[in-house]
Amino acid sequence: MSGVVLGNDSRTKHIRKLSFLCIACLLFIFYVPGSGSLNGFENNLSYQTTAATGQFPRKVWQTWKVDPLAFDERDLSVARTWIQKNPGHRYEVLTDGNDLYYVETHFGPAGLNRPDIVYVYQSLTAKIIKADLLRYLVMYVEGGVYTDIDVEALRPIDRFIPDRYDPKDLDMVIGVEIDEPEWYDHPILGPKSRSFCQWTFMAKPGLPVMMRLINGIIKWLEGVAHKQRVSISEIQLDFDEVISGTGPSAFTEAILAQMSAESGQTVKWDTFHNLAESKVVGGILVLTVEAFAAGQGHSDSGNHDARAALVKHHYHASMWPTNHPRYNHPMYGEVERCNWNGDCIREWDENVKNFDALPKDEQIRQIAMKEAREAAYKDIKAKEQEEKEPKIQEAIQLAAVAPVAQPLAG
Repeated sequence: MSGVVLGNDSRTKHIRKLSFLCIACLLFIFYVPGSGSLNGFENNLSYQTTAATGQFPRKVWQTWKVDPLAFDERDLSVARTWIQKNPGHRYEVLTDGNDLYYVETHFGPAGLNRPDIVYVYQSLTAKIIKADLLRYLVMYVEGGVYTDIDVEALRPIDRFIPDRYDPKDLDMVIGVEIDEPEWYDHPILGPKSRSFCQWTFMAKPGLPVMMRLINGIIKWLEGVAHKQRVSISEIQLDFDEVISGTGPSAFTEAILAQMSAESGQTVKWDTFHNLAESKVVGGILVLTVEAFAAGQGHSDSGNHDARAALVKHHYHASMWPTNHPRYNHPMYGEVERCNWNGDCIREWDENVKNFDALPKDEQIRQIAMKEAREAAYKDIKAKEQEEKEPKIQEAIQLAAVAPVAQPLAG
């Protein structure tokens, strides 16, 4: 029998070399682009890791205009809480400067090859719509935790899943935001009366519910552009259209649809009304309203001192309604100012009903009187400020020249 007989040391080195080559081949198969991808995810390390371990990716994602090095102190102090409480998680911010590159990389020809998604994202000029869509795109590709830039971490992410649940059995972790189903048929508040929170949620990569949501948004935006007879970059949206098209209402609708598909029965909001403890439906863990939406003053949301409160939303970045105004009655303003207080809503409804029943000329007269009162009030406030200003400046000057108290000798 011919051949080379290896000694123990040579045999060991030979085996190590073969093992290294096998590992290299496996890595090549898994990571070379286009090597037999399943919906584009065999090339995604997050997807592979999650599939292998069943755990949620240990990542925290935020989106903002600038990167953390340029954050102002307010945003920096809030963002820092996620790093401090979750040292084992990677933290990343997508910005206005790198978001398009991210979308093109993951949804372009070298990624999932969805030119329709790339085109819509490129075309969007409505910043809140873009921000909503981007969070869903990132969660589909990468998974982990998404949280808005003005959301503070009160507890570690490991507290998001109660001990009685196995993370391997879960696909998402979400929380209730608005639970006011009494107003489901209200003409303005109805669509917003029941929703899950999308300013903070956790997901595994590659979830069908995320792609269901993304596809729904793309279709909706194309429909809006067609209806308005403009390009996607030129569409005009009001507050309610944003909420229902890409915001909490759209998020909630997609979640309920996925729960229904997974459980084999229609899942309605009644399942989560007055939720006293967390519940899993169709692989989605739903936390009580206190978890992500405490301190709202409605929906029995409790406060941020409760053990169940996981985050605190400061709302200082939520300025988008100024570009997408709510319905504002010329006499009685926005019903949302009632903050779901029943007596306030009923009074607003009654006032609007009575006003609408008035003759047109009387409506015009009352609106003119209201505007005159508001103008007079502004003038009074402006004059009061003018009178205060010299006194304020005088006090500042006196403080500047006042002698500094010297410490007593020891």
